[in-house]
Amino acid sequence: MKKRSVLTVIFSLMLVTVLAACGKQTSQNSGNGKYASNQVLNLSYPSTLDSIDISNMSGYGSTGNVFESLYRLGKNGSITPGLAKATKVSKDGKTYTFTIRDAKWSDGSKITAQDFVYSWKRTVTPATKSQYAYLFSGVKNADAIVAGKKSPSTLGVKAVGQHTFIVTLDKPISYFKKLMTYPLFGPISEKAVKKWGSKYATKAQYMLYSGPFKLTGWTGTNNSWQFVKNNQYWDKQAVHLQKINYTVNESTTTTLNLFQEKKLDLTQLASEQVKNMKSNSDYTTYPYSITAFLVYNFKDSNATVKKALNNQKIRQAISLSINRKTLVKNVIGDASTTSKTFVPQDLANDPKTGKDFADESTVKNSTSYDTALAKKLWQQGLKETGLKKLTLHLLTSNDEPNKPISQYLKSALEKNLSGLTVDLSNIPSKVAQSRAQAGNFDLYLSGWGADFNDPISHLQIMTSNSGYNYGKYSSSTYNGLVDKAQNKDANNVNARWQDMLQAERTIMQDQGITPLYQTVYSYLQNPKVKGIIHNTAGTQWNYKYAYIAK
Repeated sequence: MKKRSVLTVIFSLMLVTVLAACGKQTSQNSGNGKYASNQVLNLSYPSTLDSIDISNMSGYGSTGNVFESLYRLGKNGSITPGLAKATKVSKDGKTYTFTIRDAKWSDGSKITAQDFVYSWKRTVTPATKSQYAYLFSGVKNADAIVAGKKSPSTLGVKAVGQHTFIVTLDKPISYFKKLMTYPLFGPISEKAVKKWGSKYATKAQYMLYSGPFKLTGWTGTNNSWQFVKNNQYWDKQAVHLQKINYTVNESTTTTLNLFQEKKLDLTQLASEQVKNMKSNSDYTTYPYSITAFLVYNFKDSNATVKKALNNQKIRQAISLSINRKTLVKNVIGDASTTSKTFVPQDLANDPKTGKDFADESTVKNSTSYDTALAKKLWQQGLKETGLKKLTLHLLTSNDEPNKPISQYLKSALEKNLSGLTVDLSNIPSKVAQSRAQAGNFDLYLSGWGADFNDPISHLQIMTSNSGYNYGKYSSSTYNGLVDKAQNKDANNVNARWQDMLQAERTIMQDQGITPLYQTVYSYLQNPKVKGIIHNTAGTQWNYKYAYIAK
């Protein structure tokens, strides 16, 4: 599975400051007592827009507003109607038949089942170089196509007429409908790609849009653009906003000033700003399904370190020496929360009981703070490995808040674990990621954000054959449980849930990684901005129902 797998990369992608303000355009809702006459949002973005081609974007946080898939992501990760008006699933869970509604592209031409077939085949074609092609895994032949072993024409998709889109899977995928909320799985007009050729997706006008808004004013490199209401959208009557203006602002100081000048209605706060703003009546938070964690290098090139890190008691001692409450409150300083498990809190609920996965799978003494037990296990671990002292190198990027986090970890571990020295290496994120991928570290501060609301989004990256298991954690029990959840029990909701619970408990009992905290971002928001749907995973920001209240 490929994702924003390094903590610093996650931060850079997720630091999307959403800013909203009233504009001057009159809305169709101006006569309604609920709505202000000016239905315009002004949003800020931390960097230039990198791509508007759904096949090879680097992220999909806001793109569901201009590109629609078979479904949309609604409140609390719910699946809501998109371009599919009906869906049939075969008894074995391997065939999905989607009925495409009467919908149009932003130029008024029809959206057809063939547009989905073309889109999917284009995305999995190796030459497209899609960063998210891995999400097609499980669709018939997708893995072989992505690997260059089969032709894209063999992908398990076909169109029957204009409105029937049929998908054949290699195996049941219990979260398949959730995946279908991703714009990645939306349609692409083959006619448009052929019409514009090399110009396709290089500017706003060289693109057709299927979502509630269409992009205008983007030249490919500029620092401002707009989402304008798409009057061809199938559900346009539900859309209140007439326009969303985007401008690039790299500094949270700038955006905070704009908010205080009443030029913006919502601004994300940096950690250092949170302390002064927590008591502000406009203060609010938006959580993300991102877990920050310590990676252990089980294949360390240093024989002594390798022996130490392969000792379970040493890893457990390290985890028990970390006061996560202190880390979150005093070091990070924002609204982030402490981690109990690898899978984030509030990501998924037990299909039988409704209980949160993280609550249900928590293992005693895996992420708690217990210095007495830590010291005991540390001494036992040293004795078992024949060591009296140990030096570990902790690799982190130099992006905030990683530097203060690493300094805290060094202080806490050296204080509680006699004979341990922790050397810090704070380096640029690209270099840190490269070293981590090469296995050039002892301990590594990493993180993972869920692609969709299912525990497997996290659990699958720690299997032995995962390219994102940088520390080479290997457990046949863990591998077997994840495999069972994805294959044998894929079509049995309750059995699959139990497999995932056991997998989480296994990696926590092993302390195969050490979870630290879960990301929650802080904002100041004008209460007049209503109806924004925010999700912790997948396409996070949905403005379809957003509006400015009177």
